[in-house]
Amino acid sequence: MRRSNYTILLCFVALFMAANLSYGQGTLKGKVKDAATNVGLYGASIMVEGTAIGTATDENGDFSFDLDAGKKKIIISYVGYEKQEMEVTIKNGRETSTGTIRIEPMAIGMAGIRIVSDRARDRETPVAMSNIEKKEIVDRLGSRDIPLILNSTPSIYATPGGGGAGDARINVRGFNQRNVAIMINGVPVNDMENGWVYWSNWDGISDATSSIQVQRGLSAVNLATPSIGGTMNVITSPAEMKSGVSGRFEVGSGNFMKSTITGHTGLIGGKFAMSASVVRKVGNGIVDGTWTDAWAYYLGASYNINKNHRLEVYAMGAPQRHGQNLYMQNIATYDQEYAKSIQGYDTLAFGKFKEQGRLYNQNWAPVKATYEGKQAFNGKTDRNRHSDLFLNERENYYHKPLANLNWYAQWNDKVSQFTTVYYSGGQGGGTGTYGALYRRDANGVLGGKDYKFYYGPSPWSWDFNQTILANSGQMDSVFIDKEYFALKNGQSVGILRNSINNQWTIGAISKVKIEWSDVFRTTIGVDWRTAEIQHYREVRDLLGGLYYIDNADEFNPDKKAFIGDKIAYNFTNTVDWIGGFLQGEYHTELITAYATVGVSNIKYKHTNHFVKSKEDTTKKLELNPDAIMGYQVKGGISYRASNIITVFGNAGYVSKVPIFDAVVNDRTNQLIKDPTNEEFISAELGLNFRSTDEKFNANVNLYHTNWNNRVVTVTDYELFSDNEGLFLISDLDAVHQGIELDFAVQPNKWFRIDAAGSIGNWKNTNDAQVNWSSYDDTVQDSTFKVFTKDLKTGDAPQTQFAISGTVFPLKGLYLTLSMRHYADMYADWNVASRVDQDDRAQSWKTPSYNVFDLHVGYTLPTSPNYRIELFAHIFNLFNTLYIQDAVDNSQYNAFMGDNNNNTHSAAAAEVYLGLPRWFNTGIQISF
Repeated sequence: MRRSNYTILLCFVALFMAANLSYGQGTLKGKVKDAATNVGLYGASIMVEGTAIGTATDENGDFSFDLDAGKKKIIISYVGYEKQEMEVTIKNGRETSTGTIRIEPMAIGMAGIRIVSDRARDRETPVAMSNIEKKEIVDRLGSRDIPLILNSTPSIYATPGGGGAGDARINVRGFNQRNVAIMINGVPVNDMENGWVYWSNWDGISDATSSIQVQRGLSAVNLATPSIGGTMNVITSPAEMKSGVSGRFEVGSGNFMKSTITGHTGLIGGKFAMSASVVRKVGNGIVDGTWTDAWAYYLGASYNINKNHRLEVYAMGAPQRHGQNLYMQNIATYDQEYAKSIQGYDTLAFGKFKEQGRLYNQNWAPVKATYEGKQAFNGKTDRNRHSDLFLNERENYYHKPLANLNWYAQWNDKVSQFTTVYYSGGQGGGTGTYGALYRRDANGVLGGKDYKFYYGPSPWSWDFNQTILANSGQMDSVFIDKEYFALKNGQSVGILRNSINNQWTIGAISKVKIEWSDVFRTTIGVDWRTAEIQHYREVRDLLGGLYYIDNADEFNPDKKAFIGDKIAYNFTNTVDWIGGFLQGEYHTELITAYATVGVSNIKYKHTNHFVKSKEDTTKKLELNPDAIMGYQVKGGISYRASNIITVFGNAGYVSKVPIFDAVVNDRTNQLIKDPTNEEFISAELGLNFRSTDEKFNANVNLYHTNWNNRVVTVTDYELFSDNEGLFLISDLDAVHQGIELDFAVQPNKWFRIDAAGSIGNWKNTNDAQVNWSSYDDTVQDSTFKVFTKDLKTGDAPQTQFAISGTVFPLKGLYLTLSMRHYADMYADWNVASRVDQDDRAQSWKTPSYNVFDLHVGYTLPTSPNYRIELFAHIFNLFNTLYIQDAVDNSQYNAFMGDNNNNTHSAAAAEVYLGLPRWFNTGIQISF
């Protein structure tokens, strides 16, 4: 009996062990990437066939989940990509890896948006490029302006400017963003008049960005928009296949608070999917007076009509207001000890500039809470000011929505079509002062006291309270800025104004790709755009008065302007743009080559609503210059010498149409004589290395660009006596050349290193001729020279290096320490100031500096049904004091010394300091 009991017990143990062996669990992990771009895919679905068991990839394309032991078939899918199946064997208590799974874009899926947006392909497209994946954006950006994430890539320098939200700028290879093509989902967003990009218009887009690709140099972009420094293409997240909701909540320095809510419908009926997000952001700002009050929204939707046709809709925008810091300062204004430590700084300047602190901002000042004046902006005249306790001289407010409809069509196995139609609006502007306002020097002495104009040490500050007192009728007369004003009843002599820039743009980009054979295809396309931009000033705040007298309108002289009325100037510019291109591409297992020819025809028009036509004084002035044509020819070739090494080269020529200001002078209401195209000739050689185990990747390249017939316009330049005029150069030449390197190494799952470096040599190569025309018709125009040969290009460091190390000590935990080094940065300088043949000195070279950032994140171990992530960023970890932006021989804040002996020195420069140590932290919860 006892033996029988033992037998039964052994049977139960055997059955239990067999059950454990049969029904034990293991872990499946892996990574999903785009086979074309080698970028990790966020939100790809990994499911066990015939079950509801599975997961989705994270921001880096990685996945991991537990499932029963045994043989399984898993299905990998993602919107716009071909499904992929694979069999795996899961072992009990063991971890099984699929390695990297590369899935191919469908003919009308993501391949379409890649063609519309000109995405370069890793190891194929022969250009120097950097891809910033969503995970890196999430892990390192910390709700800063989106260009700042690119400081980890070669030859790119981005700063937050004066510290206001959205006031960032970016340089690529020494070219500012007027010569860098910025695109969102393939739609160009550079300003149609001058090529600039205002990042405050895209505040919040980082929350919806899936990747950023920067192609440096002429790039492989085939639009009629020529990119000289490079192309930055922001790709937003497509509608995801898996439904869900996430909330991201952040706090940071300067009372920063931000909330982001995102939702996904998932794929419905195998045809439709939609994702949407809403962002709310407020804060006081780190720099004094740079508060922010912003919203942002994003919508992405896709609909598969059938297997050959697909539609996508994207809509985004960021209505916002923020205080600005637009005036650089002498170094001593921020920190006299730091100024003293800079070689060559003349400490006699301390008598002129009084220290105000590192966070000083001249563009705001206190106002009494009893002041009840209303403000006008965005079409309304009864708005309350942002604060009862202060007024911003400089505030930016704007809303620029962007919406586009994409249609991808596969007509047959040889012909496909990709079309996007888009609309971009814009309403808002920036503020400033107008007329005569009281100011106080750094000692608090009021300018205009005792009927004389006197300021002691700098910097001066606005006295809004004294101005309100004068405007409100409590003073019979005032003396401001050397001028006497006899006040009439209710008249304001100084006000706050808005400079309005209301606009709309509509456009279409359409491309047809023809596969002529297995190795050769062509793409032909058109790029059409038209834009209308309204420029005028309006009365924002009468500062205690009832009206302002304005004489700018020739149709209504001595106009009493009330709050919200137009003053100073009022004109409308239109830009009509049509372009086309033809691109051929040859592709084999070893070689990829392309050649592109593109043309663009641009027509400008100017209508001035305040100025009478000389031909008929009952009509408005119209300037209607002839259309100007530009073109580009470029090509490249890459050779895959082995499965780990690729070499490439490219070259091109661009004839770029001048910007609006170089064709129409809206100050003199005249056309510029004989506007000329700028010319760019560029060549590049590079090598890419990819290890077979994907543990080490590296890229190195050389570039050389000649910039000929550069157009420079300087307005209000007083060259002779007190006469203001337009300073126009159209034959300035420059060369931009250098070497770039970047690499990434991850020897194991615990540690990773990323690094990038570049050395440039950017300088002017000739002395240029200047045409100077006075705004006063009685003053004769002049022609002379500026002496610029061999002067270095300013505004960006010509030597830079970045390195970061990331450790992964626990599953879901990462810590990243990054360091950036900048050197050989010459202060930006005014070409108009180089009129002395004996002055051949370089502009002031700023001190080199290193800055460190720390990023930490942890994904809590939770149920597969939800996810909790904690994150924190500390920027400028060691609170380094450094100069990030500088202007040589400042017109406003220079201490030139006796006999101008401080020319091109630290004491003669004005600067922005880098932000002190600050933080951003938060939590994201996803369901």
